[in-house]
Amino acid sequence: MTERRRHAEISGGGFAGLTAATALAQRGWSVRLHERSPELRTEGAGIVLWNNSLQVIDAIKAGPDLMSRSMTPPAYETRMNNVIQSQETLDGIRWRTLTRPHLFQTLLVAAREAGVEVVAGSEVVGASPDGTIRFANGDSAEADLIIGADGVGSAVRDSLDIPLKRERSRDGITRFLVPRRKAELQALEPDTEWDNVIDFWNLDPRVLRVLYTPANDEELYIALMSPAADADGSRVPIDLDLWTSVFPQLAPVLEDAAKTPGRYYGYQTTRLDHWTEGKVALIGDAAHAMCPALAQGAGCAMQNAWTLAVAATEADDIPAALIDWERLERPYTDIAQDRSQWYADTREMAKGNQFQGDSVVTATYNPTDPHRHEVHA
Repeated sequence: MTERRRHAEISGGGFAGLTAATALAQRGWSVRLHERSPELRTEGAGIVLWNNSLQVIDAIKAGPDLMSRSMTPPAYETRMNNVIQSQETLDGIRWRTLTRPHLFQTLLVAAREAGVEVVAGSEVVGASPDGTIRFANGDSAEADLIIGADGVGSAVRDSLDIPLKRERSRDGITRFLVPRRKAELQALEPDTEWDNVIDFWNLDPRVLRVLYTPANDEELYIALMSPAADADGSRVPIDLDLWTSVFPQLAPVLEDAAKTPGRYYGYQTTRLDHWTEGKVALIGDAAHAMCPALAQGAGCAMQNAWTLAVAATEADDIPAALIDWERLERPYTDIAQDRSQWYADTREMAKGNQFQGDSVVTATYNPTDPHRHEVHA
């Protein structure tokens, strides 16, 4: 007789859900992934990935696809009132910049190639610790493992009544994907290295920030930050006159942003009392949404998706394995949440030189190393 394949049901077709689905399917599980939206796509513009998530990309054999339309900038440059505070070359730290649609397609292809059944237009409304998942149409299904990767408003999490705490910050951002326009930018400011990530800060007399992130040769990710209380700074479409008055050297790309649909997102951190309940585990924003200061939201989601798949596969007792998985892996996410929240509260990133010490513990972590906990003990 052949041994029965373990089965997983996953709610949420974002980065966390796709990564977990692929990692499980590659380990012999049957996996069904549910995405509430009728189309498989991602919101947002650009993203930065660090060693922790890039190791996972390599482990699921998606590295060549990801590398094809991404880049490693020469440095992370921080400016205050257009005066350079630091240029961090991040030597020894692996990182890539890219668009969110490219990351999404890379993960979706990997999931489908691994044999994951991806179901669009399928809304999950809850789950039970015994391994039952429930759908909006009244159906239910049984699974050896259920994963809630369904975002900050997670129905899976809320159905389990897990206590949580939300911390909201005074600032937020609007993200845009626009053409690079490198030649036009160089004409305005020829001494600038426009392949760098450049973090433009102004705190006085008005708090406004532009994070300039080249994603590949053709596309640029820019994130515009302002306090939520600043009606003009947080307005979408953006107030072009306001932003170009503060950042005149960015006028060519700000003009593109002014024509691009967007949405202002307030910063928030979500902390759960625990991430697991019986056969159910939560990952990504459902479990640990964080401020984007260290660009670790997706990184933590993907590293936890990978380590969850490994832990569940190796387990005889899945509920016990999930508890142990959280105990071992959560500290890396907690430190990223704490540091990101601190930067959001204090705006200390404006001083530069932030990628060192505690700020890179999670970024440099390798979740695919079988001896990782011995190294970090």
